[in-house]
Order: sequence, then structure tokens, then C-alpha cells
Amino acid sequence: MSRYIAAIDQGTTSTRCILFDQRGTVAGVGQREHEQIFPRPGWVEHDAAEIWRNTQAVIAEALDAVGADGSDVGAVGITNQRETTVVWDRKTGEPIHNAIVWQDTRTAALCEEIGGSHGAGRYREQTGLPLSTYFAGPKARWILDHVDGAHHRAEAGELCFGTMDTWLVWNLTGGAEHLTDVTNASRTLLMDLRTLQWDSQICAEIGVPESMLPRICSSSEHYADIADGPLAGVAIAGILGDQQAATFGQACLSPGEAKNTYGTGNFMLLNTGTEPMSSDNGLLTTVCYRIGDADPVYALEGSIAVTGSLVQWLRDNLGIISSASEIEELANTVEDNGGAFIVPAFSGLFAPRWRSDARGVISGLTRYVTKAHLARAALESTAYQTREVAEAMLADSGVALTTLKVDGGMVVNDTLMQFQADILDVPVVRPVVTETTALGAAYAAGIAVGQWTEDDIRELWAEDKTWQPQMGAEERRRLYAHWNRAVERTYGWVDD
Repeated sequence: MSRYIAAIDQGTTSTRCILFDQRGTVAGVGQREHEQIFPRPGWVEHDAAEIWRNTQAVIAEALDAVGADGSDVGAVGITNQRETTVVWDRKTGEPIHNAIVWQDTRTAALCEEIGGSHGAGRYREQTGLPLSTYFAGPKARWILDHVDGAHHRAEAGELCFGTMDTWLVWNLTGGAEHLTDVTNASRTLLMDLRTLQWDSQICAEIGVPESMLPRICSSSEHYADIADGPLAGVAIAGILGDQQAATFGQACLSPGEAKNTYGTGNFMLLNTGTEPMSSDNGLLTTVCYRIGDADPVYALEGSIAVTGSLVQWLRDNLGIISSASEIEELANTVEDNGGAFIVPAFSGLFAPRWRSDARGVISGLTRYVTKAHLARAALESTAYQTREVAEAMLADSGVALTTLKVDGGMVVNDTLMQFQADILDVPVVRPVVTETTALGAAYAAGIAVGQWTEDDIRELWAEDKTWQPQMGAEERRRLYAHWNRAVERTYGWVDD
């Protein structure tokens, strides 16, 4: 066995490389943030070249942290912000436009145009997804529409499309490999959930030439070796979109097991087994993972656009706090939210409401409300949105939530976790290793090279802390009713 398996975690706000030892514990970390670019209201972009430079840097930092080199690393797994879209020149490797981030809403009119008389559900049966600004296919079409000559170049095979996993594999292999895995492909609106291949008719109707699309692979196999740098010759052997990776890292490997990740946004996934389950309640049907040639495993997903990024907004835009870690201390200086509710529909509302016309509101304001009440309201909004998704999962699956496994940056916040348990009325469980997104990618890579088995993953998962619900039923009902009234105030703000 190798000393370490490496995971490259390319997230919305930063890129990290984490080395995991044989017990699945963190040994070394490198991390760098990248610029968030906001050209217009509702538009969010990243510089893909900056992200690649940061990736190279964090690999070196993680190795230096433990005094290791490539010979100590058995394989590399990649996990990534899923729907963020890059289009680049096949010969030069240069992006033709900034990456368009999953939160970006510029494709709203395009999605309506594509939906036509069928509406947002036009491709739901094949893809498991509604036509939404969230997904990568319309973002790629927008780039082709707005960069001179891009359509012709794409048809001629001169351009490559990819989500961030594809972009990193391309660069790590020196441009030799243009591929993605089934979990990321399932977030494009272009892949058939059952065949696990690009749907030619949908690609044509959305306007994304198949000649620019990557090859679709499983989530765990030896794709290629890294071409150069400190990990030259090491196998790239695992790829999972970030939320699927967290599900894998949380050992939700059996039907009915669920996790919730608290990051820039929130994402709850429920393992539904080897048959895709359609949703009647605003959830997404997605590929959860596929190990080698085994049958794919599917999931229902509830995606919430703004949770951790609301804390960033309070810090960066309003100056209420100077660091994200301060929000819990500030929130705990008051006993409740003072009657204030924040609905952070900055990019519209995702699951289960799917309202692209919504925009954020703060409701219930009086002269009594202070910045401390707003800090508490911001934390509580994350828990309320999670309850909406949990209720939709119950309605779709008939499986009642008995505990909620949690991970992500916000789970160190005891106040939020306790309120989450209270508003759900179920225990909330945090694992010992909270870096489950990177861990899931490492596990997928480790399985491909024989470092671990799926049974090992189940055995390595360990509980760290559990929060039990303490709120009375009437208070829970009252608060949730106020939340729903606040959400209704967000509708209809965008009429173009």
C-alpha cells in the first residue's frame, strides 16, 4: 500500500490538495482561494487559468506539508464544483472565455427559449433535470453564442467543453485526455441517465456540438497518469462531482442513506440504488457514483444555491463580520432572530421551488433588529432551506429521515447544527473526518488501485458529535410558517 492517496478538491471559492493516509485521515493540505468575478448582477465567473495555477501550487504545498513526493502517492482523485463550465482551444489549451459558475443566472432567457412550449421539464425524463440556469449545457451554449466564431470552431472540433474535473484532467495530462465521469456528465443536461452517454438529440436542440464533449467514464478507474510536476507518473483514478464525492465519503453506499453538505451552497443527496427515481417534488435525479464496470448508483438531490456564501456576503458586502468564523459568536449574543428572516435567493431559488424569478429578501425588520439578529437569521436560513429539501425527499421516496449525516465547512458551527436538529426534529450527526468531499474522491481513486474496498469505507466512517432536537413542536411550527411567508415575498422580482 502507498502511504497516501491524494485528492484535488476544486471548489467554488478555493482549490485544495489533501493527502489521506491508509485510515482515511488527513495528513497534509494545500489550499488557495481564487477570484470571484461578478461582471453583472446575477453573473458569476472564474478564471480557469488561475484555478489551474492554484492546482499546481496546492499539490506542491500538500506534499511539502508531510515531506512527501510522488513515490509516496498511490493515486489521485479529483472532485469539483460540478456545473461550472469551461470552453477552451484544443490546440493551445487556452480558455476562450472565463468559466461560467454554477450559480450564474445569465442563461435564464436561453433556458426558456429551449424549453419552448414544453417548459422546464422538456428533458427531465432523459436527464433527471429541469431546464435551469444551474446546469452546464446552456452555459456552454451561451459561450458559443457570445464569442466570435466559437460555433464554427466547435463544429470543426477545435474547441473543448468541460466542467472543472475535465479541465484539470486535461491540464494534468498535458492535453492528452479529454474526459469526465458520469456524475459530472449527469449535471450538464446533455447525458441520458440510463445509457450514460451524450444524448445526440438534446445536444443538437440545446446547441452544443458533440465534437466538443469529453469522453464519459466511470467514477473509479485508472484514467491516465499525470504528465509532469511533483506527481508525474501517478495515476488519476477517481473523479466525482463534489456532492457525489461527499456522499461517497460519508459512506452513504446503501439505498436510503443520505447526507447534507454545508458549503457555498447546501446539497442533500439520498442514495436510491441502481434504478433512477424520478421526483415529483422539485428534486433532481442524478448519478451518485459508478465504480468501474459495475451498475451505476443513482440519487435524489436537493440543491440549495446560497448558504455559506450568505455568510461571505455578510462579511464582504455588508461588513457585519470581518471573518466567517465570527458569525456564530455574534449570533449567540442574542436569543433568537428578533423576528427577522433572510431568504438568500441571490440566484433565484433552487430545490424544491425552482423559481428563477426570485431574489433575496430580509423580512420582519423592526427597529429592534440588530446585526446580531441578522447573523442568527442567516444561519437559520440554511436550516430552513434544508428542511424544505428533506420534506421533498420524504414525499418522493417515502423514506422518513431518522438522522442526518452532515459535512462541509459550516458543520463546525454548533449553533447552526443545533438549530438544524431542532427545525428538522431529527438528530444531526457529524463524522470525525469532515473533509468528506475530498475523502470521497480519494476513496474512489483508492478503490481503483486496490488501496480500499467499499466495505473498508463503511468501516472507516466514524461519528464525532451528534446534536439532538430540543425545540418544542409548536415553536418549530411557528418559525417554519414565518419562513414560508418570507420565501413567498421573494417571488416575481425578475420579470425579464
